[in-house]
Amino acid sequence: MAEDEGTKAAPVTIKKYANRRLYNMATSSYVTLGDLARMVKDGVEFVVADAKTGEDITRSVLTQIIVEEEAKGHNLLPIGFLRRIIAFYGDNMQSLLTQYLEHSMSAFTSNQERMRRYIEESFGGMFPFGPIESMGKQNIAMMEQAMRMLSPFAPPAGKEPNSGAGEAGAGVEEKRAEDRIGELQARIDALQKQLDELNRAKRG
Repeated sequence: MAEDEGTKAAPVTIKKYANRRLYNMATSSYVTLGDLARMVKDGVEFVVADAKTGEDITRSVLTQIIVEEEAKGHNLLPIGFLRRIIAFYGDNMQSLLTQYLEHSMSAFTSNQERMRRYIEESFGGMFPFGPIESMGKQNIAMMEQAMRMLSPFAPPAGKEPNSGAGEAGAGVEEKRAEDRIGELQARIDALQKQLDELNRAKRG
Protein backbone atom coordinates (compact mmCIF):
# COMPACT_ATOMS: atom_id res chain seq x y z
CA MET A 1 0.00 0.00 0.00
CA ALA A 2 1.12 3.56 -0.74
CA GLU A 3 0.91 4.70 2.86
CA ASP A 4 3.29 1.93 3.87
CA GLU A 5 6.03 2.90 1.41
CA GLY A 6 9.24 4.03 3.09
CA THR A 7 8.31 2.41 6.39
CA LYS A 8 10.16 -0.50 7.90
CA ALA A 9 8.70 -3.84 6.90
CA ALA A 10 6.94 -5.73 9.66
CA PRO A 11 8.70 -8.87 10.90
CA VAL A 12 7.74 -12.11 9.19
CA THR A 13 5.50 -14.28 11.37
CA ILE A 14 6.51 -17.89 11.85
CA LYS A 15 4.02 -20.21 13.53
CA LYS A 16 5.18 -23.25 15.46
CA TYR A 17 2.72 -26.12 15.75
CA ALA A 18 2.42 -28.87 18.34
CA ASN A 19 4.21 -31.30 16.02
CA ARG A 20 7.16 -28.85 16.11
CA ARG A 21 6.69 -27.89 12.47
CA LEU A 22 7.36 -24.25 11.57
CA TYR A 23 5.15 -22.39 9.10
CA ASN A 24 6.20 -19.16 7.36
CA MET A 25 3.08 -17.00 7.04
CA ALA A 26 4.73 -14.73 4.42
CA THR A 27 5.53 -17.54 1.97
CA SER A 28 2.73 -19.92 3.03
CA SER A 29 5.20 -22.76 3.38
CA TYR A 30 6.77 -24.94 6.04
CA VAL A 31 10.35 -24.10 7.00
CA THR A 32 13.12 -25.64 9.05
CA LEU A 33 15.49 -24.25 11.66
CA GLY A 34 18.10 -24.15 8.90
CA ASP A 35 15.80 -21.89 6.87
CA LEU A 36 15.38 -19.58 9.86
CA ALA A 37 19.17 -19.50 10.32
CA ARG A 38 19.54 -18.34 6.72
CA MET A 39 16.89 -15.67 7.29
CA VAL A 40 18.89 -14.36 10.26
CA LYS A 41 22.07 -14.23 8.15
CA ASP A 42 20.17 -12.43 5.39
CA GLY A 43 18.93 -9.84 7.88
CA VAL A 44 15.27 -10.89 7.64
CA GLU A 45 13.41 -10.01 10.84
CA PHE A 46 10.92 -12.58 12.11
CA VAL A 47 8.96 -13.52 15.19
CA VAL A 48 7.97 -17.05 16.11
CA ALA A 49 4.59 -17.59 17.75
CA ASP A 50 3.02 -20.68 19.25
CA ALA A 51 0.25 -21.60 16.82
CA LYS A 52 -2.15 -22.53 19.64
CA THR A 53 -1.56 -19.85 22.29
CA GLY A 54 -0.02 -17.05 20.23
CA GLU A 55 2.83 -16.81 22.74
CA ASP A 56 6.04 -15.25 21.41
CA ILE A 57 8.64 -18.05 21.48
CA THR A 58 11.25 -16.37 19.27
CA ARG A 59 13.93 -16.51 21.96
CA SER A 60 13.61 -20.26 22.50
CA VAL A 61 13.62 -20.97 18.75
CA LEU A 62 16.73 -18.84 18.20
CA THR A 63 18.37 -20.78 21.03
CA GLN A 64 17.42 -24.04 19.26
CA ILE A 65 19.15 -22.75 16.12
CA ILE A 66 22.34 -22.14 18.12
CA VAL A 67 22.15 -25.64 19.64
CA GLU A 68 21.67 -27.16 16.17
CA GLU A 69 24.64 -25.24 14.72
CA GLU A 70 26.84 -26.32 17.65
CA ALA A 71 25.73 -29.94 17.16
CA LYS A 72 26.87 -29.74 13.52
CA GLY A 73 30.38 -28.99 14.75
CA HIS A 74 30.20 -25.25 14.07
CA ASN A 75 31.55 -24.52 17.54
CA LEU A 76 31.34 -20.80 18.16
CA LEU A 77 30.79 -20.52 21.92
CA PRO A 78 33.69 -21.61 24.19
CA ILE A 79 32.74 -23.98 27.02
CA GLY A 80 34.05 -21.56 29.63
CA PHE A 81 31.87 -18.80 28.19
CA LEU A 82 28.78 -21.03 28.29
CA ARG A 83 29.46 -22.01 31.92
CA ARG A 84 29.71 -18.35 32.94
CA ILE A 85 26.52 -17.48 31.07
CA ILE A 86 24.64 -20.26 32.91
CA ALA A 87 26.03 -19.04 36.24
CA PHE A 88 24.38 -15.65 35.70
CA TYR A 89 20.83 -16.98 35.34
CA GLY A 90 18.81 -15.74 38.32
CA ASP A 91 21.66 -13.52 39.54
CA ASN A 92 20.93 -9.87 40.33
CA MET A 93 23.56 -8.89 37.73
CA GLN A 94 21.73 -10.72 34.95
CA SER A 95 20.13 -7.62 33.40
CA LEU A 96 23.44 -5.74 33.49
CA LEU A 97 25.19 -8.63 31.74
CA THR A 98 22.43 -8.75 29.09
CA GLN A 99 23.01 -5.09 28.27
CA TYR A 100 26.77 -5.58 28.19
CA LEU A 101 26.58 -8.56 25.83
CA GLU A 102 24.21 -6.69 23.52
CA HIS A 103 26.60 -3.73 23.36
CA SER A 104 29.67 -5.93 22.90
CA MET A 105 28.07 -7.93 20.08
CA SER A 106 27.08 -4.69 18.30
CA ALA A 107 30.65 -3.43 18.63
CA PHE A 108 32.07 -6.73 17.37
CA THR A 109 29.71 -6.73 14.38
CA SER A 110 30.80 -3.21 13.52
CA ASN A 111 34.46 -4.28 13.70
CA GLN A 112 33.68 -7.34 11.60
CA GLU A 113 32.35 -5.22 8.77
CA ARG A 114 35.46 -3.03 8.90
CA MET A 115 37.65 -6.14 8.76
CA ARG A 116 35.69 -7.47 5.77
CA ARG A 117 36.20 -4.20 3.90
CA TYR A 118 39.90 -4.18 4.80
CA ILE A 119 40.31 -7.70 3.43
CA GLU A 120 38.38 -6.98 0.23
CA GLU A 121 40.20 -3.71 -0.51
CA SER A 122 43.70 -4.79 0.45
CA PHE A 123 43.92 -8.52 -0.20
CA GLY A 124 41.30 -9.25 -2.83
CA GLY A 125 39.31 -11.42 -0.44
CA MET A 126 42.31 -13.44 0.79
CA PHE A 127 42.45 -13.58 4.58
CA PRO A 128 45.61 -11.89 5.90
CA PHE A 129 46.94 -13.88 8.85
CA GLY A 130 48.48 -11.10 10.87
CA PRO A 131 46.91 -7.94 12.28
CA ILE A 132 43.35 -9.06 11.42
CA GLU A 133 43.82 -12.44 13.13
CA SER A 134 45.30 -10.62 16.12
CA MET A 135 42.25 -8.38 16.39
CA GLY A 136 39.94 -11.37 16.21
CA LYS A 137 41.81 -13.03 19.09
CA GLN A 138 41.62 -9.80 21.08
CA ASN A 139 37.84 -9.70 20.59
CA ILE A 140 37.45 -13.29 21.84
CA ALA A 141 39.81 -12.72 24.77
CA MET A 142 37.94 -9.56 25.68
CA MET A 143 34.58 -11.35 25.76
CA GLU A 144 35.97 -14.14 27.95
CA GLN A 145 37.61 -11.61 30.26
CA ALA A 146 34.29 -9.81 30.52
CA MET A 147 32.65 -12.99 31.77
CA ARG A 148 35.43 -13.56 34.31
CA MET A 149 35.25 -9.99 35.56
CA LEU A 150 31.48 -9.98 35.87
CA SER A 151 31.17 -13.50 37.31
CA PRO A 152 29.58 -13.46 40.79
CA PHE A 153 31.72 -16.50 41.69
CA ALA A 154 35.07 -14.94 40.81
CA PRO A 155 36.25 -12.17 43.21
CA PRO A 156 38.92 -9.74 41.93
CA ALA A 157 42.43 -11.15 41.90
CA GLY A 158 44.22 -10.88 45.25
CA LYS A 159 41.00 -10.23 47.20
CA GLU A 160 38.93 -12.62 49.25
CA PRO A 161 35.14 -12.31 49.26
CA ASN A 162 33.76 -10.45 52.28
CA SER A 163 31.33 -12.82 53.95
CA GLY A 164 29.94 -10.10 56.27
CA ALA A 165 29.44 -7.46 53.64
CA GLY A 166 25.63 -7.48 53.71
CA GLU A 167 23.77 -4.96 51.60
CA ALA A 168 26.66 -2.50 51.73
CA GLY A 169 29.00 -5.18 50.38
CA ALA A 170 26.54 -5.97 47.58
CA GLY A 171 26.51 -2.30 46.64
CA VAL A 172 30.30 -2.22 46.54
CA GLU A 173 30.40 -5.33 44.34
CA GLU A 174 27.86 -3.79 41.96
CA LYS A 175 29.93 -0.61 41.77
CA ARG A 176 33.02 -2.72 41.01
CA ALA A 177 31.16 -4.51 38.23
CA GLU A 178 30.13 -1.17 36.72
CA ASP A 179 33.75 0.01 36.92
CA ARG A 180 34.87 -3.15 35.15
CA ILE A 181 32.32 -2.61 32.40
CA GLY A 182 33.74 0.89 31.97
CA GLU A 183 37.21 -0.62 31.67
CA LEU A 184 36.01 -3.14 29.09
CA GLN A 185 34.31 -0.36 27.15
CA ALA A 186 37.64 1.48 27.04
CA ARG A 187 39.23 -1.67 25.60
CA ILE A 188 36.55 -1.90 22.95
CA ASP A 189 37.22 1.75 22.05
CA ALA A 190 40.96 0.98 21.87
CA LEU A 191 40.26 -1.90 19.49
CA GLN A 192 38.19 0.44 17.34
CA LYS A 193 41.11 2.86 17.26
CA GLN A 194 43.41 0.04 16.09
CA LEU A 195 41.07 -0.67 13.20
CA ASP A 196 41.03 3.02 12.24
CA GLU A 197 44.84 3.13 12.32
CA LEU A 198 45.00 0.06 10.05
CA ASN A 199 42.68 1.75 7.57
CA ARG A 200 44.76 4.94 7.61
CA ALA A 201 47.98 2.95 7.14
CA LYS A 202 46.43 1.11 4.20
CA ARG A 203 45.39 4.36 2.49
CA GLY A 204 48.85 5.86 3.16
